[in-house]
Amino acid sequence: MLQHMKRNPVMVAGGVILVLLVLVALLAPWLHTVDPLDLDPAIRLTPPGAAHWFGTDMYGRDSYSRVIYGSRISLIVGASVALITSVVGLLLGLLSGYLRTLDGVIMRIMDGIMALPSLLLALSFVALANASVQNVIIALTIPQTPRAARLVRGMVLSLREEAYVEASVALGARLWRILLRHILPNAMAPLVVQASFTCAGAILIEAGLSFLGVGTPPDIPSWGNIMAESRSYVGVAFWLITFPGLFLAVTVLAINLLGDGLRDILDPRLSGRA
Repeated sequence: MLQHMKRNPVMVAGGVILVLLVLVALLAPWLHTVDPLDLDPAIRLTPPGAAHWFGTDMYGRDSYSRVIYGSRISLIVGASVALITSVVGLLLGLLSGYLRTLDGVIMRIMDGIMALPSLLLALSFVALANASVQNVIIALTIPQTPRAARLVRGMVLSLREEAYVEASVALGARLWRILLRHILPNAMAPLVVQASFTCAGAILIEAGLSFLGVGTPPDIPSWGNIMAESRSYVGVAFWLITFPGLFLAVTVLAINLLGDGLRDILDPRLSGRA
């Protein structure tokens, strides 16, 4: 692992940035922040300075505090969607790839979900439900699950023809033992890489939903709704949309860099070093 890290400093940089962002989210109350919902109209649209590092918004709220606390929502949504998608997609992919009787049913359902754009499907679900972080996670999990399921299914279809799997079947091993002991460990590597890209995509879509006003509620600061509230004031207070946009871009970039590095480590053939 250390050798791979030395060969891929870009991955290390992405991992370091991501760890720093997680620490910022966890330590938000101790990072010179105030209540992100406190209003002070007397200091509205104050530019960045010593008193307010990222300036204040149109209601006099401290932008620095709102951006820092907003990182919690984005990271929670991204991590939750990646975890749930990986678990559900793994289960569906294992069953679909190994049991031919379930393959047609599961894959046709997955194809139906993938036929709809992710943002449109998530937008429709959140619009019908109440605006909350939980509903946003569910809305993003639904369109992302088929990608993980199809990835695992493809791995299972190739692994089931391996000699060691056929030997286990010949020896009378039970289905769940074959799946958990022989197929699952070999299917985890691409799934981990897929989870990193799913996390980045979920953060972007969550920001898009919040920007459109159907994501997290306005009383919960997130990068998306911060930028949505600030779009009318870009001409007079550019900092309101600049700082959350930078945090969003850096977070997605760090996750993608980490995912690319993991892909190279877990499958060296893809990096051209095999």
